[in-house]
Amino acid sequence: MNFGRPLPVFPLPDAVLLPHAIQPLHIFESRYRQMINECLDGSGQIAIASFEGTGRRDDYEGRPSLRPAVCVGQIVQHEALEDGRHDILLQGICRARIVRMIEPQDGRAYRMADLAPLEAVNSHPPPMNDIRNQLREMLTSPRLSRLRAVDTVMEWFDRDDVSTHSLLEFIGFALLKDRELKYRLLAEANPLRRAGIIKDELASIDRLVRRAQRQPYKTWPKGMAWN
Repeated sequence: MNFGRPLPVFPLPDAVLLPHAIQPLHIFESRYRQMINECLDGSGQIAIASFEGTGRRDDYEGRPSLRPAVCVGQIVQHEALEDGRHDILLQGICRARIVRMIEPQDGRAYRMADLAPLEAVNSHPPPMNDIRNQLREMLTSPRLSRLRAVDTVMEWFDRDDVSTHSLLEFIGFALLKDRELKYRLLAEANPLRRAGIIKDELASIDRLVRRAQRQPYKTWPKGMAWN
């Protein structure tokens, strides 16, 4: 990752990319078709940004205000469609923050930005073995083990080449669905605090499932359901 040059910015109103995660994207707008074509001729890297505030879709066609924390993604798979659209797979590389926005100019229809790293470049995060064991215990509990995608996440726990730092990213992307919560994880540079956010949310989900189990479906009022 070269922070000495600006990167294209692709705003997503409803999704947050985290490092190590894979995000499929369908590119259909003309300005972002241009962006992908030019990215593929270069580094293949894009900064995925989130909308400021409520993230109204009404702002998408213009130049919406963006939150400062972004995830730099690498295009790892690309399919060019006949009508000029693109299907891509984007893999998160690192956290960064927007230093300066560069608006469209000179025939470039999309926005770019100068970025700075949120985490120390080339640093090695702490091993966090205790946190890894705590997360394993939480996710193998009777209630949380029933969550969708837990089996997939658990496959990574026994791999020596997958750090706890990476596991936190996988868990945050696969199991935590709230957009605001994912942005908190993206904007948090400290992996120990990210672990705390994830553990608190998993504990909250566990309490919710426990309360739901106290109300078996046979006792529901007619026409009512928990969802």
